[in-house]
Amino acid sequence: MDKTNSRRNFIKKSAIAGTGVAMVPGTAFGMGKGKKKEKLKMGMIGVGLRGTNHLNNLLLRDDVLITAVCDIDPNRISIALDKIASAGGKKPKVYGSGGDYDYRNLLDLEEVDAVIVATPWLWHTRMATDAMRAGKYTGLEVSAANTLEECWDLVNTHEQTGSHLMIMENVNFRRDVLAVLNMVKQNVFGELLHFTCGYQHDLRHVKLNDGKTAYGKGVEFGEKGISESKWRTQHSLLRNADVYPTHGLGPVAVMADINRGNRFVSMTSHATKAIGLHKYIVENGGEDHPNAKLKFKQGDIITSTIETAKGETIIVTHNVNTPHPYSLGFKVQGVQGLTDFDYHTKRIHIEGKTEGHGWEDMTKWLDRYDHPLWKKFGASATEAGHGGIDFYVMNAFVESAKQNVAPPMDVYDAAAWSAVTPLSELSIENNGEPQDFPDFTRGNWIKRRPFDWMRDTY
Repeated sequence: MDKTNSRRNFIKKSAIAGTGVAMVPGTAFGMGKGKKKEKLKMGMIGVGLRGTNHLNNLLLRDDVLITAVCDIDPNRISIALDKIASAGGKKPKVYGSGGDYDYRNLLDLEEVDAVIVATPWLWHTRMATDAMRAGKYTGLEVSAANTLEECWDLVNTHEQTGSHLMIMENVNFRRDVLAVLNMVKQNVFGELLHFTCGYQHDLRHVKLNDGKTAYGKGVEFGEKGISESKWRTQHSLLRNADVYPTHGLGPVAVMADINRGNRFVSMTSHATKAIGLHKYIVENGGEDHPNAKLKFKQGDIITSTIETAKGETIIVTHNVNTPHPYSLGFKVQGVQGLTDFDYHTKRIHIEGKTEGHGWEDMTKWLDRYDHPLWKKFGASATEAGHGGIDFYVMNAFVESAKQNVAPPMDVYDAAAWSAVTPLSELSIENNGEPQDFPDFTRGNWIKRRPFDWMRDTY
C-alpha cells in the first residue's frame, strides 16, 4: 500500500474516532451545538504555501468536500485546482479574480460550512470576522490579529454571531509538547512557577527574496519579492514588536490554563538594536543596493515577560533576523522540578526522581507520558507535514466544525495570544513600561473549565 492510501485509511479511522469531540463544551459560554455533519463543505481563503498545505491534508479526508477556493494569485488557484482534480474531487467554485474582497462572495455560498483563512497577516481579522458574520465555522492561521482592536473584533463577532473560530496553532500538537502537557496535568513538576518559549528561526531568506537569485540570497521584498517576502518583511520595516508569538506561547498558555482558570495579567517587552536584515542585504546585494539604505524598525531580538493571575511568569523571545537554528526554547518549571525541551534539547530534573542535582535525558519521560493521540496514530501522522502536527490541528478543526462545537483553541485564545504583538510594541515604545492585558473573557476565565487535551478522540 502506498503512503497516500495508508494516510487516507488512517484519516478515515481517526475521523470516526473524532466523534468523541462531543465531550467538548458546546461553545465558550454555553451556546448550543448543531447536528453533526457527515461531510464538511470547506472553503479555502488563501492557497499560498500554507493554505496549500492545509488543502493537501483536507483532500485526504473522506468527510470533507472542497466546495470553494479563493486567492488573488491565479497561479496559486491553478495549483489548488490541479490538486483537487488529482484527488478525484469536483471542481470547486473559484474566487479572487474580482479583487481583494472577492472572498466575501465565497462567504455568501450556502454550500460552504467552514473556511480556513491562510492569507497575509493584515487580512486575518477582517476575513475571520466576515466569515463568522456569514455563519461559517472559521479556522484562522497565526497570528490571528495585529492590534488590540482586532483582538476585540474577533471576540465581539464570535459573541454576537455564535460562530466559532479556531486559531490553527499547530505547535500545540507537537509530540513532545503534548507529552510535557501530560506531565503537567499529572503534576510531575508540582505547582507551576515559570515558563520560557518563543520563536527563534532564521527567516532572512524568506523575508528577502526576489525569485531571480538562488533561494535564500535575494534582497528584495514587497512588490519585487516572492511568497512571504511580498508582505512579511514590511512588518520588520515598520513595527518594533513581537509580531509572531503564538508558536511558542500557545503551548505554554495551555499548560498554564490561560483563559480557563488563569489569565495573562501584564507584560513588559524590550528590543535590541535592528541590524540583522541590513547586514544580510549588504552581504548579498551590496552597499549600493536601494534596500541597504532602509532603516528597519524591528529589533533583532525581542524579549517579553508575562505575568499571570496565578503568579507564574512567562518569557517569550522573538528572533528571526539573525543566524539562529530553529528553536522555540521551551522551559517548564514547577516547585518540584523542570524541563528544557525542543528539537535539539530534551532534558529534565525532578527532585527525588532524577539523579543528583544534574540534568537527565528525558527520552524515557517523553515515552512514558506520550500523548494518547500520538500513541494511537503517530506512525501514520508523521507524513502530514511539520512532523505530523499538521494532521492533528486539522483533525481537531474538522471534527469540531462538523459538530459546531467550541474548538480546543478558541477565539479567546486567539485574542490573548495575539495581543502580545500590540502590547509588546507599546511596552518597547515606552522603555519597557508594563502593559495590562485585556481580559477578553470578561471575567469568565474564573469559571471556564480547561479543554480536555488528554483525550485521544479529537
